Amino acid sequence: MGFNIVLTGMVLSAIPIGEYDKRITVLTKERGKITAFAKGARRAHNQLLAAANPFVFGQFEVYQGKSTYTVVRAEISNYFRELTADYDMVCYGSYFLEMAEYYAQENADEVERLRLLYQTLRALESRKFPMELIRGIYELKTWTINGEYPNVFACLSCGKKDHLDFFSMRLRGCVCRECQSKVGGNPLQESTLYAMQFIISTPIERLYTFKLSAGVQEEFLQLIRSYRMHYVGYSFKSEEFL
Repeated sequence: MGFNIVLTGMVLSAIPIGEYDKRITVLTKERGKITAFAKGARRAHNQLLAAANPFVFGQFEVYQGKSTYTVVRAEISNYFRELTADYDMVCYGSYFLEMAEYYAQENADEVERLRLLYQTLRALESRKFPMELIRGIYELKTWTINGEYPNVFACLSCGKKDHLDFFSMRLRGCVCRECQSKVGGNPLQESTLYAMQFIISTPIERLYTFKLSAGVQEEFLQLIRSYRMHYVGYSFKSEEFL
């Protein structure tokens, strides 16, 4: 016997099934990542027509069967309409959704990942921040949630917490000025270091509250790109459009 449950979450992807249905992937607060069928969601005037689409956030009442979920109804609180009307925003937003879908697990605690995704899309839609900067922040915070982030709080050679003036890609983190001659590392501006420490340690609600000077932003984004190339062994389809 199945039963109905109400889940809060965001639609990450939607695939047409048959003539009128969709299969959607939803990142939920209560059950992590789930896949659910939205029957009739491609019919005109169906109540799920607008709800069964990427970027949609709200409450989904689903019927939980033995091995499947079926969406019964949806109460949507944010469609991110302004975002979905802008091509560049859609490209970046799609990358954020795809990344969340790749890392999210079923029946896991994905509250932080859902919160990060929601706040990131809001920051994107606000047009207050450069899209590349939003991407860098989102990636670093995603790696933080995954436990795969670089160590920018202590020297990876001696453990000291001050004079962290260099970054070693090989060691995945900072090196102090005394150890750099022994273990190597590239110069790191103090403001770039502070930005990375802030992104890793601050609550998600306060994540998009700062801007960087052009030079610091370029160094930060170059470091994030390099870290991604070295340590993220997966490329996303939506990256091609960025």
